[in-house]
Order: sequence, then C-alpha cells, then structure tokens
Amino acid sequence: MSAPRQNLRQHLFASATMPCKERISFRASAMVAGMIHLPLPSATDCALFFDFDGTLVELAAKPDLIIVPPDLPARLARLAEHFEGAVALVSGRPLDQIDFWLKPLCLPSAGVHGSERRSHDGRVSRLTVPALADVASRLKVWCDGHPGLLLEQKPAALALHYRGADDLEEQCVQAMELAARQLPEFSLMRGKKVLELKPKAANKGAALRAFLAEAPFAGRRPFFFGDDVTDEAGFEVVNQLGGVAVKVGAGDTQAPFRLQDPVAVLSWIDGVLATDRPM
Repeated sequence: MSAPRQNLRQHLFASATMPCKERISFRASAMVAGMIHLPLPSATDCALFFDFDGTLVELAAKPDLIIVPPDLPARLARLAEHFEGAVALVSGRPLDQIDFWLKPLCLPSAGVHGSERRSHDGRVSRLTVPALADVASRLKVWCDGHPGLLLEQKPAALALHYRGADDLEEQCVQAMELAARQLPEFSLMRGKKVLELKPKAANKGAALRAFLAEAPFAGRRPFFFGDDVTDEAGFEVVNQLGGVAVKVGAGDTQAPFRLQDPVAVLSWIDGVLATDRPM
C-alpha cells in the first residue's frame, strides 16, 4: 500500500485531511444487484454521498433498534480510501448517532438534514436555531398518552415516529402542524412513518453543495443514494450538477436510478471496489 493511501486509512478514523485530485470523468455503466445501467463512478473523479437509515442499513421500528452490518464501517473505510476521501454521509440522524453506529470510523457527515456538518478536516458547523424545549415538552406529554409513538429530540429538530401506531397518523400530523405554527423558522417534513420539524435553512441539497465546495469533494461528479422524501432535495441538486441520483426502494422520486434496498446498495459498493481500480 502506498504511503498516501496508508495515511488516508489512518485519517478516516481520526477526522483528519489529505489532498485529492479534482478531475471529472465518467465510467462505463454496469448492472449491479438488479439495477440496469447504474453508472460505475471513477475513483479519481467522483464523490459518493449516502443517506444512512433505509439506504445503508434497514429501517427499524425505532431509531435505536437498527442492525448495522458488522463489516459496514470497514466497508465504508475501504470505499473512502478508494475514492481518496471523497465519501460522506448525509443523514437525518445527529452526527453523534452516526459516529456511534459506525465507530471507530469517522467520515465527513451532515447530520439532521444538514443542520450540522462535519467537513473532511474535522471542522463541525451547526445552524443556530430557536430553543425547542417548550414545544418538545408539550409534544412529549401528548405522545406519552399514546403507546406506539416516539418523540425524538435532535440538536436542531423534532421527529415524531408513528411506525408503532399507524392508526394515529392523522392525529400526529395535526399535532406536528400545530407545533410548526409555533416555530416559524422550521418546516414540517413527512418521511417513512415519521414527521419531522427541521430548520427551513437546512436540507440535504444544501449540505451536498457545501461538501462539493471543499476538498476532497470539489471538482468531482456527485453520486447520492437515499431512500426517503427527505432525500429529494439532494437528488434535485445532484441532477442539476449532472451527477447520479439513486433512489433506494419504492416510491415516487426525481432520481433517475433506483436500487431495491440497502442490501443492493452494499452489493453495488462491493462491485465498485472490485471493478473500478484506481489508475
């Protein structure tokens, strides 16, 4: 292994930096895990971005019940090394949760839909938002009276999960719409069995643009994989930039490409590592 690659492997687990090439090219298409003509990215010219839940790991009844494949951190570390550091996560989860599930790996990541973001050099930026404690307290009292509901308070967002109480969906919508009226700087998003209040200034498209403005992502063609409505802002930006947007699973989308599930995403990653050797 060359010295730069060895150093990158070490830095991935310590949030450090290294330089990268910044050219744009496009490799041949391939059929991976049932996906027809999903392009294979060049390791020297493309950047890869992944959502987490529903994309790299299967969804679970509660956020803390996901099962992370034991080899996922090592797999992503190999991928980041292969792409000279140009691999990042763009998730609705807070950064500390992403790091917990992937420890000891520490990738560049955007958490809470871009409300907080860690660059490749380890710097973390966070949006300043109004306090959510009062609204969260009132929502929690209501949720506690309805078994199956889970209110998740994030650093800059509130997420109401109703996967365990489908019959309460309409009541959940009404409760979160009421909360949104009390938080004019926030917008209400609907995801897979979840309603989330997040800052209007934060979205995955903006997070992708921020990454692509700095090393080692700048000048590379973006690939973005996501499974939910919250990923559509990212797909829009990637499409505008001539990148590759990949929807994971069923549902309407503006992404031109689709993979069936997280297993298919991991198979695609394995295919990239096996076939796209650096020059």
